Amino acid sequence: MRLLVTGGCGFIGSNYVHLVLREQPGDVVVNLDKLTYCGNRLNLAAVEREFGGTRYHFVQGDIGDAALVERIINEHGIEAVVNFAAETHVDRSIHDSAPFLTTNVMGTHVLLEAARKAGLPRFVHVSTDEVYGSLSADEAAFSEETPLRPNSPYSASKAGADLLCRAYVKTYGLPVVVTRCSNNYGPYQFPEKLIPLMYTRAAAGEPLPVYGDGLNVRDWIFVEDHCRGVDLALRKGRPGAVYNFGGAAERTNLEVVRAILKTLGRPEDLVRFVADRPGHDRRYAMDFGLAAEELGFKPGVSFEQGLARTLEWYQENEAWLTAVKDGSYRTFMDAWYRERA
Repeated sequence: MRLLVTGGCGFIGSNYVHLVLREQPGDVVVNLDKLTYCGNRLNLAAVEREFGGTRYHFVQGDIGDAALVERIINEHGIEAVVNFAAETHVDRSIHDSAPFLTTNVMGTHVLLEAARKAGLPRFVHVSTDEVYGSLSADEAAFSEETPLRPNSPYSASKAGADLLCRAYVKTYGLPVVVTRCSNNYGPYQFPEKLIPLMYTRAAAGEPLPVYGDGLNVRDWIFVEDHCRGVDLALRKGRPGAVYNFGGAAERTNLEVVRAILKTLGRPEDLVRFVADRPGHDRRYAMDFGLAAEELGFKPGVSFEQGLARTLEWYQENEAWLTAVKDGSYRTFMDAWYRERA
């Protein structure tokens, strides 16, 4: 299969490209990435060395560029689109929501239109559990039938894209599959997210800022498990379906931070509780029974195994961390935490 993978230089997208080229020897991947602050070609350096020009092609560009998207589909004989491209960080969406609407909504629209015009038989749109809103401690996990109730500009932009996908299924018969996953972690994650941010600060002996009381709960999924789910949705998903993916690993933020400190042998007094962010969802949990039944999905990596592998990867790839720490994420995040301390 000839795939157009958008956002393939990002965290989840790059892990997906690695997985496909390793496990699907007949596939060719064209990676369209704008290379914004968290898109990094270093994530795919090994892929470019082994498959560049044969099974892997990189195009720097914007998913909002309709002419470019249509040209790629036509010139490369694209048979399926897997859309990872998105602005994803909630804090950044609170600071400035405009890029989230531009990329997540309008960019998805461009991709859908190009796929419709080309008559593509497969389109997977990668979304998030955050479109469902927040759960209380005793509520059942999100299912695919849970109403969309986003609480941040980021999650609202993703919900808007999900609804566009639904409309293209219902109106045009475009065979779109939407996937929604819980919190990802693993290699190549940009250091503004919780686990790599806390790792880099703990490794340096710096204070670890934790929002509110630290008891917000997330279901954690190892990125490779998520990527396998996306690939199952691509190859086996029912057109028009939505599939949830989760890791069956609910943890409070404070539990995650303490686990990182314990692994690194750092004291818990590095934790600093800071003012909570606006619209901070209390709990996410995913019911992935439909994906298990229809796709054969199940998470293969426990949280303890995944966290150990993730922290080991960061420790062994200090050069990667140094390369991505060009000041952009630290400047923003440090300022943000100073404002809320």
